[in-house]
Parts: sequence; C-alpha cells; structure tokens
Amino acid sequence: MLSPSDTAIVFLLALLLFGPEQLPRIARQLGEAMRHVQTTTHTFMNEMERAARASESQQLPPHVDEIAPEKEDVEQGLSEGTKAPPASTSD
Repeated sequence: MLSPSDTAIVFLLALLLFGPEQLPRIARQLGEAMRHVQTTTHTFMNEMERAARASESQQLPPHVDEIAPEKEDVEQGLSEGTKAPPASTSD
C-alpha cells in the first residue's frame, strides 16, 4: 500500500506526464479496469464455491461395512484368546 507521500508523488508525476486534460480520462479508465477485475474475481470465487458445494453434496459417506470388521471376525478373534482392538473414540 502506498503511503500518502508516495500517492502525492505518483499523482504529480501523472499530472506532469499526461496533463490536466487527460488525467480525468485516464483515472476513469483505470477505475473501469479495476471494477472489471473485481467483478471477474468475484464471479470466479462464487463459481469455485458453487463447484465445491456441488462436489461435497455428491460425495457419499463410506459404508460402515467397508470400515468396521465383520461381527463374526471379532467374535472369532475373541474365541481364539486374542483381544479385540480397543474401540477408538474420535470426536
């Protein structure tokens, strides 16, 4: 970010280079360009957020059968004298 003194120097240089007649036109064009960049950035960010929400809603949670061991496997392990793995409590 420019300090106030830096901004004054840039303004004076622009005034000397372009003259008082051209300076308002150049400032208007610069403002329009900045507005176009902001609009484009805002549109892009909204589209990315929409796509992220759409992909999150399409993902299905994993099946419990694929994660947890079968009940028979756990019971068989207990009957063979092995200890069952401790239940994890993840919050």
